[in-house]
Amino acid sequence: MIDVNLADLYRDLHQHPELAFAETRTAAVAARELRAAGFETTEGVGGTGVVGVLRNGDGPTALLRADMDALPVLEKTGLPYASTAVADREGERVPVAHACGHDVHVTCLIGAARRLAAQREGWRGTVLAVFQPAEEVGGGAEAMVDDGLFDRFGKPDVVLGQHVAPIPAGFLGVRPGPAFAAADTVRVVLHGRGGHGSRPEAAVDPVVMAAATVLRLQTVVSREIAGGDTCVVTVGAVRAGTVANIIPDDAELLISVRSYDPVVRTRALTAIERIVRAEAAASGAPRDPEVTVLSSFPAAVNDAEAAERTRAALAGVVGAERVVDPGPVTGSEDVGVFATAAGVPLVYWLLGGADPTVFAGARTFDELRHVAATIPANHSPLFAPVIEPTLDIGVAALVTATHAWLAV
Repeated sequence: MIDVNLADLYRDLHQHPELAFAETRTAAVAARELRAAGFETTEGVGGTGVVGVLRNGDGPTALLRADMDALPVLEKTGLPYASTAVADREGERVPVAHACGHDVHVTCLIGAARRLAAQREGWRGTVLAVFQPAEEVGGGAEAMVDDGLFDRFGKPDVVLGQHVAPIPAGFLGVRPGPAFAAADTVRVVLHGRGGHGSRPEAAVDPVVMAAATVLRLQTVVSREIAGGDTCVVTVGAVRAGTVANIIPDDAELLISVRSYDPVVRTRALTAIERIVRAEAAASGAPRDPEVTVLSSFPAAVNDAEAAERTRAALAGVVGAERVVDPGPVTGSEDVGVFATAAGVPLVYWLLGGADPTVFAGARTFDELRHVAATIPANHSPLFAPVIEPTLDIGVAALVTATHAWLAV
């Protein structure tokens, strides 16, 4: 098979994004590339997941993970390879884009798989390349574990991976301990009583109920969580009504909660439910609201000793001064499910993907972080990692980290 240039492969994946548990084309690309590199390859693990196994003598096993799914976002980058894809989601057609950078993750793991297969003299053991579905909905890692990932392909000694981020390409971020937040997605349905828009006194307006609830939810973090704790509560969707002159029966809120401490998580979720029920009662709702936790997955916690071992190796890729502690990331990742299920250390790091010239005036990491807050980040329709040196460093980081655990 003709070797596909990684930059071209990345552009192809970027133009063909797929939603959670529907990553059939992406999975086929990953499987094709793994087989071409000499991996024993299995498709359909946990739905659309792909697992490649490369054995190179006796030794430990390193699991390298990349997530594959995209987001229901309309891309607005203006790139010549921008996504124009649409897909069915919950009964409607939605735009789809790799606004989180999972196309970078897939490309880098393919590149690392090729390099590890071609240069076996530098390591001994087994590489387990895992292309995971459905990270964005928090179910893909668990689905692969439930499908017998470790029974079928062996238990690893470490789980390694990376996430592209809006820090300069050429930097890597590794944090020991809680590195990525736990995530809960909560669906709230507020029940009103519909009626004519000209006669609100004859109705119970769930739109007003929803508006009051959204505003009150802003006090969960500001007034109920201690200043030294971390929690984020975001109402990402409000859905109600169809036209201007009809008061609807119901309103729906979709809420994202991020936390590190289980006690803080419980307090936030309890406060959300209390506020929702109180606002419904205050509005005279004809029946109680529905509060449902749609998905949950725990914080990604890097093993301290393993993180230091890997950080030292990554310093050989970009230089010690460019391997930084990014602080706790309030974004979430289900990669920790693999490590927890296997009972082994996790090391998950940030891969810089932003144009370095944007950060030209920054002299410290705090200054870099302030600049990063001003540019499009993951999940923005404008998020667009630079192809190089992001891909080169991402491949080298995975290969070097693997060598640190599978040294000859």
